[in-house]
Amino acid sequence: MPTFEVPGAELAVALSDEGGHPVVQLHGLTSSRARDRVLSLDLGRGLSGTRLLRYDARGHGRSTGRKVPEDYRWENLADDLLRVLDRWFPGERVHGVGPSMGAATLLHAASVEPDRFTGLTLMVPPTAWETRTDQATIYRAAAALIESDGVEAFLAGTRGSTPPPATVAAPDSWPDIADALLPSILRGAGLSDLPSAKDISRIGVPTTILAWVDDPGHPLSTAERLATLLPDATLTVARTPQDVEAWPEVLRRDVGRRG
Repeated sequence: MPTFEVPGAELAVALSDEGGHPVVQLHGLTSSRARDRVLSLDLGRGLSGTRLLRYDARGHGRSTGRKVPEDYRWENLADDLLRVLDRWFPGERVHGVGPSMGAATLLHAASVEPDRFTGLTLMVPPTAWETRTDQATIYRAAAALIESDGVEAFLAGTRGSTPPPATVAAPDSWPDIADALLPSILRGAGLSDLPSAKDISRIGVPTTILAWVDDPGHPLSTAERLATLLPDATLTVARTPQDVEAWPEVLRRDVGRRG
């Protein structure tokens, strides 16, 4: 499996080359390509006739990272993304897809280089702006708990919580991150936010927003705000696992329409 060096990390990258339009797929915080597949968030599964590029974000999955919280700020992850695109799809416009942290990374990258993308499929956008402060406090507390009591204590605190209704069929899974890096990655997320409303309003590419209900970490309010800020956005809300099962077809249509 090829790796790609970025400042402070080596990214594990995989390209499924069937010709056609280039697509880059990202994943969420504490996840990876492999874990997103378990969670049914791998929308690229079954996507044919494209050049589909997937990679693990720094510190996640099979990619390396450092114990430096600032490395994991979303702006830095967006810089990684643009470097990856320059390497695999130089001079080309791509379609971007990803959940949560992946969606945030895409928005930051598109705010820097909006002409780099033909379209975006943003899944379960995370807390942002007014709701970000409380989430950042949760991340800092989790990082401190891991350092004092270990990862198992952190995981124990997450068990028994009520999942969003659209994810009740998802199996249990654990962070795909080395224990030693997890506190830094959580703190990096706590230092992050989405781009400003002004910057987002300049992202004019066609965008599909896929959200679900009853998830404080991915509130519907973020998705709704993005739908009003982005000039060409469509919002779809999932309430059942069956709704989420339809998302790969949404991506297929997005890529076909905008490729």
